[in-house]
Amino acid sequence: MGEAAEKLTPAFPRLCVYLVDEDPERRKYLEHILSFLDGNVLFANNPEDIHQHIKSATEACSAVLVGPDLDRDTLSNFANKLNELHPEIPLFQTILDGSELWRGFEGCGNVIGSLSLPTQYDSLMGLIHKAQVYQEAHKKGEVVARPVELFRSLSGSSRATRQVNRMIEQVADSDATVLILGESGTGKEVVARKLHFHSHRRGKAFVPVNCGAIPADLLESELFGHEKGAFTGAISARKGRFEMAESGTLFLDEIGDMSMPMQVKLLRVLQERTFERVGSNKTLHANVRIIAATHRNLEEAIEEGRFREDLFYRLNVFPIEMPPLRDRVEDIPVLVNDLIHRIENEKRGSVRLTPAAVAALSHYRWPGNVRELANLIERLAILYPYGVVDVGDLPDKFRPAGGVLDTVQLPEVTIPGDEPDTTLHAPRLPNDGIDLKAHLGNLEQSLIQQALEESGGVVAHAAKRLHMRRTTLVEKLRKYGLQRQHESTGI
Repeated sequence: MGEAAEKLTPAFPRLCVYLVDEDPERRKYLEHILSFLDGNVLFANNPEDIHQHIKSATEACSAVLVGPDLDRDTLSNFANKLNELHPEIPLFQTILDGSELWRGFEGCGNVIGSLSLPTQYDSLMGLIHKAQVYQEAHKKGEVVARPVELFRSLSGSSRATRQVNRMIEQVADSDATVLILGESGTGKEVVARKLHFHSHRRGKAFVPVNCGAIPADLLESELFGHEKGAFTGAISARKGRFEMAESGTLFLDEIGDMSMPMQVKLLRVLQERTFERVGSNKTLHANVRIIAATHRNLEEAIEEGRFREDLFYRLNVFPIEMPPLRDRVEDIPVLVNDLIHRIENEKRGSVRLTPAAVAALSHYRWPGNVRELANLIERLAILYPYGVVDVGDLPDKFRPAGGVLDTVQLPEVTIPGDEPDTTLHAPRLPNDGIDLKAHLGNLEQSLIQQALEESGGVVAHAAKRLHMRRTTLVEKLRKYGLQRQHESTGI
């Protein structure tokens, strides 16, 4: 069992748990099952005892377990003191089966969960994983500043993503106007920021403005500024976004929602590179690089009379089409890791997803694209703080139909058979290639689920059907998050 635990958590040191509980039977029970997992149990009465142990110990502390008998105030004081001395150590409260966790102290210090007694193997391993994720996140969180690369990285290695990155590299350092097209949530502003960062204007301001979020009668003042008394409520002069972006980059998001009168005024600025504040006749020069973006089909809008054709051609100097997430699903594992890393750097917790959960996300259509994925990761970090999320933990709509992950259907090619005048059908590599690791993983998972279903969920029988040892199948079940609740870990 100790070997199995080590395989499950290869980056996790040997278990070293501090137990704070005066009940001799619970102490003996927890010591027994943790030693069964090759863990070392040390007993303590208060945070100072733990601190002294850690100062002289040769192995790192994995977690602190506090018994269910402590009253709320004592537990809260204990958690806060431990967090003051050792914020890197997660704290769990053990609770008796059927009882509830003390409410109100979950946000204290480093308290991140509970362990119900008597426990089960899956629950205990889940706690160990949770402690591991917490400590990993704490180490990463030591750098308080959020890496600026997270703002302007277009993550992924798919062909579509590589193509977009190549186009960004080609146009970034020029002053050419760029029009970014794509569905909502695909990362159009990420591209705009990356263009600015890699341009010679990177030392100047990047000024975004959402043309669809500002009322049409206020957008002119927002873009060009106004003088005092120019209209009711203009109690002082104000710079517009063009002036704020002087020598830098102005990002006009949702340009397709701009009213026709404003399109005329914007076209004049793009043509002449001059403008006037509202209520002024003083001409100001605009030295800005324009990047525009929209989720609308501007050519259809032109045909319907909702967008000016001359403005379209002024903006469409260098178009970049953002692919929807469903067309670059091979980027999802990278995006998931990046989004988790962002949450950790913002000190908003952490979470981990099993390979099976990531594979399930690759089968979803993602109407909200990367923004929807980011919202999901944030939601999972709130629901399962420092936890490990399996397929069953995902919201219903993200789970594959029938609970079985479909494998990629490869095209076939006919090849000569071993016998004369015979042919065989073999899978052919698609023109755009395939993620072989993900394909084989999905195929293996599908076959394992079929074997379990045909064996009535009995792991030993399923292992025989798959011609493998039972222990090997158990490890694969854990790997893919398919394990069933097994018997109690207690002896």
